[in-house]
This record gives sequence, C-alpha cells and structure tokens, in this order.
Amino acid sequence: MNYIELNIPVGDGLEAEVLVAELAEFPFESFQEDEALLKAYIPAGRLPDCKERVDALLTARGITGARYIEIETQNWNAVWESHFEPVEVEGKLVIRAPFHSPAGGDVREIIIMPKMSFGTGHHATTWLMSAEMCDHDFAGRRVLDMGSGTGVLAILAAKMGAGSVDAVDIDEWAWRNSQENIALNGVEGIVRPVMGDAGAIRGKNYDVVLANINRNILLADMPAYVAAMNTGGELIVSGILETDIEAIERRATELGLVPTGQRIKEGWAVVSFRIDGR
Repeated sequence: MNYIELNIPVGDGLEAEVLVAELAEFPFESFQEDEALLKAYIPAGRLPDCKERVDALLTARGITGARYIEIETQNWNAVWESHFEPVEVEGKLVIRAPFHSPAGGDVREIIIMPKMSFGTGHHATTWLMSAEMCDHDFAGRRVLDMGSGTGVLAILAAKMGAGSVDAVDIDEWAWRNSQENIALNGVEGIVRPVMGDAGAIRGKNYDVVLANINRNILLADMPAYVAAMNTGGELIVSGILETDIEAIERRATELGLVPTGQRIKEGWAVVSFRIDGR
C-alpha cells in the first residue's frame, strides 16, 4: 500500500498541534513534526474522498504551500527509525521501539513498533493519558480503550494489572498494528483488539474507559461510554485542547459523571471522571 505525505508549513508547535487534532478527523494515520513542517500520512486510496475538505480546512486557516507527496510503504519503517526516540513519562514509564535498548531498573516499559498508527507517546495527549493512568488503580479491572491506535494505552493498562482490556479502533491498519504490539509486550491473554466504533461496546460493561480521540467524537460517543460503565467506574479522556475542557465536563456532568482531575501539557488536556450511584 502506498501512502501520501501531506507537508504543511506551520508557524509554531501550537499551530501544528491544532492541525493534528483537526486532521485526525480525516483518515490520516500518523503525524510527524519536523521543524517548521507538519507531515501528515494517509493511504493513497483514501485521499480522493477527503482531499477537497482537507484543502478547504487549510485554506480556512490561511495556510498556503502545502504539498502532497506519494511515498512507498517500504520506506516507512526507515523514516520512523530515524526519528523515533524513547518517551519517558515522569520517571514511571518508558515507551520505546524494539530497536531501542531496554529501559532498565524498575521503570515500567512498553514496546511499540512505530507504524501508521496514532499512539507512540510522542504526542502530548498520549503522554498525558499515560501519566494520568499511572496514578490510577487497574488491578483486576475490566478496561476499555476507545480509539486505541497502536494499543499503547491498552498495553499499559494490562501491565498495570488489568484483568481484561478491549482495545477498539475503527481503522484496520491500527487494529493490525495493535495486534503486533500486544504480542511484543506479552499481553495477548489480557488485551483483545477489536475493529469497530462505539457500537462495538454495546451491551458490555467496564470499570475503566480510556478515550484518547478528539472533542467531537468524545461529545458524540460519551453516552455510549457511560452506558457501558459499572458503578464507581472511571472515564479518562484526552485528544482535547485545554479550551475544550469546559464543553467536555459539561457533557459529562449531564450524563451523571463527576470530574475527578485534569492535567495540561502544551495546550492539550486529559480529564478524569467517576460515575457513582448506579
């Protein structure tokens, strides 16, 4: 499969982060920041269906000089290996690729094969989710990871003692990549990769729901998450900007959730909730 690399000139890191959040609503599968350039990757066959809308988004933001470049799939791993560095999360966790040396010591580590899936820890939202998860109890709990991407958060939940984890993503490439990463981390008996959307969790129940997606999907699908949560269950969400917190908390409160905390990094946010009395 060939991919298209969309090169977008950006003024600063914040502009790049905002564009990542907006472009993630299209079938782009990975993003990379390179100085004053944001690179967004999409399967060549999926670009025609959304190119007009992507171009309209860039025009509305006053962005000129964006270029589409076709790249061959076999070049992807070499590109990633030249840029991918281990990610350290508050001294509690290291996310690394198989070609990096082990972290050593007592630090928990996750191995992620960097391919066309979101969730290597480099993006602020994945880092925020990982950091927040490290402060929660997963022992023996049934966990849902919505929009699981590489499976990094599902794998972390498993390594923190979760009894079972459903890792759900709508994208087939992410689903296949998560299977590889689940095996790399030896958690096949705990994490179950599922290809689908919020409909895939209908009739199921969870103690913890993780959702690192984006504001619009979170607002639309939060009722499905709440319907699947056990009494006393927790919801941890990211993929949102700091300015989105109010809207997310308002929607959560309407659904009977109680805010329990939040973290901010580089303008991005993670917010945690609990459900009581049901």
